[in-house]
Amino acid sequence: MPSQLSYGELAALMKSCAGLTVDPQLLETRPDAPFEEYGLDSLGLLAIVGELENRYGTPIEPGAESSKTPGDFLDVINTSLTTGA
Repeated sequence: MPSQLSYGELAALMKSCAGLTVDPQLLETRPDAPFEEYGLDSLGLLAIVGELENRYGTPIEPGAESSKTPGDFLDVINTSLTTGA
């Protein structure tokens, strides 16, 4: 189990869970851009959180699906994966 989720993995999850194709480099160079710019809403984030919980068998910190930017989301997710929420 990786201890850190990357922007590349987030882009892949956005594709598989929400059907959105996003360049991982764009996410990484603009971590404070709102998810709305990529077309991702709270339901898409909820699907990603659910996938991560299933994948890693650990709960993700409540409120992750309310993150507004990729940088904020990765901070919450990586903290949850590192500490086991």
